[in-house]
Amino acid sequence: MSRRSTNEGRLTRPNPVYRNRLVNMLVNIILKNGKKSVAYRILHEAMKTIQQKTKKNPLAVVRQAIRRVTPNVAVKARRRGGSTYQVPVEIKPDQGKALAVRWILAAARKRPGRSMAFKLSYELMDAARQTGNAIRKREETHRMAEANKAFAHYR
Repeated sequence: MSRRSTNEGRLTRPNPVYRNRLVNMLVNIILKNGKKSVAYRILHEAMKTIQQKTKKNPLAVVRQAIRRVTPNVAVKARRRGGSTYQVPVEIKPDQGKALAVRWILAAARKRPGRSMAFKLSYELMDAARQTGNAIRKREETHRMAEANKAFAHYR
């Protein structure tokens, strides 16, 4: 074991409008080329669309979407004896949340549509309803982990 001290994770500041760390995490991953104001605008427009379409608190919809997309297990490639095995490993909650946000944004970017705010809002609503590409990605990951359960001892 390393003699170095472990790095304590930094806490991110909550979003100024919604007072939520999850929203800030979304903004930071939407961010492209350092344009944070554009990322904020995209997210706030998406939240307005969610509010109008669902008549629910948009923050609750975002939380539910991320909770439903968050994976429990993933597969990691391990080389053993000249061959590579896909080994299922459990994911920590923070890592799972980060993966969920990344998958939701990737699915939103792939969607055909007008603006990123529009695509993101619909992807979040679909994820909250357990449909959409982000949910499909989670199911696919879980299926791969289940299929490769025999290699779990290579961890």
